[in-house]
Amino acid sequence: MKKKVFVDTDIIYDLLAKRDPFYSAAARLFTLADEGKVLVFISALSLANIHYLISKQQSESQAKQILRKFKVLVHITPLTEKIIDLALNSEFEDFEDAIQYFSALQNDIEILLTRNLKDYKKAQISVLTAQDFINI
Repeated sequence: MKKKVFVDTDIIYDLLAKRDPFYSAAARLFTLADEGKVLVFISALSLANIHYLISKQQSESQAKQILRKFKVLVHITPLTEKIIDLALNSEFEDFEDAIQYFSALQNDIEILLTRNLKDYKKAQISVLTAQDFINI
């Protein structure tokens, strides 16, 4: 059975914007997804956030084209009212992080990948960096 991982927005942006020094770990992670060795899930919210960030650097049509290519590598989890309620009523200081966490939890994904480990101190699932996941 393939590992299922939930990937936070920062790692997606590391890949698509080629942000050093994080790009290589993100690229390796998504190569594993492309090879069918891992199933990568992202929140619908992440797709919107990434579009916003990329469209500040690229044209609208280029941003959409980048996302079309990226989308084939991932499974997108829905953003539901329950996830929003859980996030609003959680102890997370960062609302977006809470949405990411509860998106993973509500979709039975036991590993969340992020660069912001400190934001997930109370997580009940494994929280790793992309590099840590690849090293395992």
